[in-house]
Amino acid sequence: QLQLVESGGGLVQPGGSLRLSCAASGGGALDYYAVAWFRQAPFKKREAVSCIAYGDGVTEYADAMKGRFTASRDTDKNTVYLRMSSLKPEDTAVYYCAAALVCSRDMEAYEYRGQGTQVTVSS
Repeated sequence: QLQLVESGGGLVQPGGSLRLSCAASGGGALDYYAVAWFRQAPFKKREAVSCIAYGDGVTEYADAMKGRFTASRDTDKNTVYLRMSSLKPEDTAVYYCAAALVCSRDMEAYEYRGQGTQVTVSS
């Protein structure tokens, strides 16, 4: 049973950077999955942030994150990262990672999901 744990969230000033980690355990290899990041801000709908596809590793990003967020895999550490830069107050949210065979913009389509890590962008 694949288990995902996010970390790396915290408080950062506008314009700052953070790197979130999504570490897998339980015997599964993240390399065999598409791994996505989602976020949910208070009183807002959950939205897809990025997804690294299984196989060709093509990564998709939501328009609001293009050029600021970068997702990557570390096979040795069985971890997927989300590097976030030029952060804005509107990036404040709980960030979740999720894994499935294919990318989807619906988090409910992912078989494996983490518990989330809080990111707060504020001066």
